[in-house]
Amino acid sequence: MFIVNGIAAFGRYLQLMGRTFSLPERWRMFLKQYVKEMAQLGVDSIGIVLLISFFIGAVICIQIKLNIQSPWMPNFTTGYTTREIMLLEFSSSIMCLILSGKVGSNIASEVGTMRVTQQIDALEIMGVNSASFLILPKIAGMMTMIPFLVVFSMTSGFVGAYATALIGVITVDDLTIGLLHDFNQWFIWMSVIKSFVFAFIISSVSSYYGYTVEGGSFEVGKASTDAVVRSSMLILFADIFLTKLLS
Repeated sequence: MFIVNGIAAFGRYLQLMGRTFSLPERWRMFLKQYVKEMAQLGVDSIGIVLLISFFIGAVICIQIKLNIQSPWMPNFTTGYTTREIMLLEFSSSIMCLILSGKVGSNIASEVGTMRVTQQIDALEIMGVNSASFLILPKIAGMMTMIPFLVVFSMTSGFVGAYATALIGVITVDDLTIGLLHDFNQWFIWMSVIKSFVFAFIISSVSSYYGYTVEGGSFEVGKASTDAVVRSSMLILFADIFLTKLLS
């Protein structure tokens, strides 16, 4: 039964995406919504991205220095390992998991509220493609802002690592040598590519759960929770596949 329901839900999701990815009927309105969604979903998330990344970068550096670094390893091991963790996983995968909670619940609750208050029905009556009108700007806005959020996360994480030098955990020279040692530029591009996919998952899945909600405010809350859970699961599955494909 679970498999049947999953297949049915996936079919409804594909149908919704088919309606979503159609040419906007009014480009001026689309661009206005697009800019609004970039600000709401991307710009408003910069603060939490910078804050979390800063402390995670500092904690990773401290933990590696205290628990992994040994006299048998080069002094730059801490900086090198911190860089690899930030570039390969945290700034793309883990950060998108965090954003799925903030952005995903926001999208699902917003679209779901419009559904239960019959605003979407009103758009359909007026002959507007409500899926494209509401969902496409969110997907486009999220996928536009995600590369900037990834770069901000990487930068803030490295700043956090340097902040540990102020409390004597590691010297600035050793940390700098580690961050630059055997640097592979492809890791940055790999994180950005992965984040594009994760951004699409967050925005489209959350929109689906909000768009298809039935009932009242209680169901909207449940749809928001389901959107976050499903988005997080899909991000983890996609992370495994993309890591294997891009490595």
